[in-house]
Amino acid sequence: MALRDLTLLMVLTYTAARAGAVAKLKLGDYYSDGTQWWFRFGEKGGKLHLVPARHNLQLQMAAYIEAAGLAGQPDKAPLFRSARKRKRALTDRPITGNDLLRIVKRRLKAAGLPEKTFTCHSFRATTATDLLKHDVPREQVQYLLGHSDARTTDLYNRTNKEVSRNVVDQISI
Repeated sequence: MALRDLTLLMVLTYTAARAGAVAKLKLGDYYSDGTQWWFRFGEKGGKLHLVPARHNLQLQMAAYIEAAGLAGQPDKAPLFRSARKRKRALTDRPITGNDLLRIVKRRLKAAGLPEKTFTCHSFRATTATDLLKHDVPREQVQYLLGHSDARTTDLYNRTNKEVSRNVVDQISI
């Protein structure tokens, strides 16, 4: 379960995918084209969204697939599975969006972070803001997030919403 949870958190962070799309992933939605590994997310409105896996996520996915016994399973098998609470073992059933939220809340609490403040969507917003802070063009961030309108992507931009020391030093009262 711990390996599954870490893998889920990494997928949320490094793909900026919606939690519902992550929960619905099938084994065949994580695939190699011969040069790199990809995630195929089913997004809002029935759109498919392809996102490459960064190297450390690819390594994490390989470890998770091996440990979960998913190698050789059919492509339609759920990639992320629910767990039996008492046995702490994965089932054959897929996780749901609510399961993913409970996993995130449990892991935040265990890390001593405020679980009431953060949600699955926080990963998406944080990834978008981080990319924009690193001067990744807005159009590329927009594509990663799967937004058809750039104004929606702008809502995720928290880079100019921080108060810095030089701002407060300018107060002349």
